[in-house]
Amino acid sequence: MILNTGLEVISASFSSALLAQLLKIIFYFSIHRKINFKIITTTGGMPSSHSGFVVALMTSIGLISGFDSVDFALALGFAMIVMYDAAGLRRSAGKMATVLNKVVDEIYAYKRRPTHASEKLMELLGHTPLEVLMGGLLGASISLGFHALL
Repeated sequence: MILNTGLEVISASFSSALLAQLLKIIFYFSIHRKINFKIITTTGGMPSSHSGFVVALMTSIGLISGFDSVDFALALGFAMIVMYDAAGLRRSAGKMATVLNKVVDEIYAYKRRPTHASEKLMELLGHTPLEVLMGGLLGASISLGFHALL
């Protein structure tokens, strides 16, 4: 039995991130009717595994150390930065990559040269606020479940 230890925090956090990545495969299959295992190693998509991880970490620390502890305050700050980054900065970088890829495609089309796929910037970098929220809810749920079981 793992009770009130760092293993509970680690288990809940990594389980949440893994479940989020598996859910991405399921959601992709439900939309496209084909399995794409590459989604496991990419960023972006529903739900946010980054948010799931940090919210599970934060919630587990709060449940174990108390929601008024310094440990929880640090985890909360860390979670807020990661979630802001996922929905804000990384999403903006992904949008910029989309625009740059279109500009490069237009330049190559104008010069009548084929583009190379390896020259494309990765466009799916961040998350929508809904994806971040759902990842956070997943992380909190997983953490509460682990704590109740242990």
